[in-house]
Amino acid sequence: GSRRRVKASDFDEISKEILITACSIYRCLIVTQAPFPDSVAAETKLAKEAWREACQLKGVDVKLTPSAVNMLLKRASHVRGELKTKMRPLTASFHGFRSSNSMEVIRSNRDLAERLKIGSIFVFKDPSSKSGIYKTELLQQGINSMWFLNRSDEGVIYHKYFDPIPIKTIALVLTAIECCVDEWSQGIKADIKFTSAGYGTVYNHHFSSLQRFDERTAPYKLLSKIRINLHDTARFHAGVASLIPLSATSQAHIDDAAFEDAIREYQREGKDAAVEDEVEEYEYPSSEGGDDE
Repeated sequence: GSRRRVKASDFDEISKEILITACSIYRCLIVTQAPFPDSVAAETKLAKEAWREACQLKGVDVKLTPSAVNMLLKRASHVRGELKTKMRPLTASFHGFRSSNSMEVIRSNRDLAERLKIGSIFVFKDPSSKSGIYKTELLQQGINSMWFLNRSDEGVIYHKYFDPIPIKTIALVLTAIECCVDEWSQGIKADIKFTSAGYGTVYNHHFSSLQRFDERTAPYKLLSKIRINLHDTARFHAGVASLIPLSATSQAHIDDAAFEDAIREYQREGKDAAVEDEVEEYEYPSSEGGDDE
């Protein structure tokens, strides 16, 4: 066609560097602050923030052009699609979905997909006993492979956005898992697009459930602990030590945190049973709306 598509090569060297950095930052902002932005205005606001941050990192001030904004905005659906692509094989192998022509396998896939969706039991560490809410290993696997593959991955380079893993990011990964489970709902893997139209409502459902869980278990900071653990485990997976450089701490020094842990362990021995009861009573709501088809 006669319309020229804007490519990174159309920008001068400095602008190109800014654009590449801004694209990475924008991808981080989308998945941590607005996984399914509700308007172009919301997306544009994040694009401007990413550009400003990139200029700051490079120590220059380059004007943000409309064509650069357009290039950034395309990244929102890209990053969701990329997450979905990574989650597909992880979800299938984690839950045991199998591709086969056998009617028996097809039926078992269909039953499994249906079972995992009831009360969103796929968010539990042990779906059969509904224990370990939001501790499914699949959530950690998704975070590891999407943002913490190695030392130069986005979760490490731009750790300020991921430390601890934001609630919105957890909701996004759970939504991607649900989309992958939905693909098996007929027993044979189908391709379901991971779009705002199809999964925005599902995302809002997971996000509000996480918020309610956080409120209900606030005295124990359960979600906060899960978020910190997801981040620390992901950094370990990427081959990065903790954020405190080793040289800054004497290795023989026993940290005050160890003493606080000892106090907590002592208190926990008495409280464990009470906390278990409280968490067990937390009812995970079943998915509403017509996004399950």
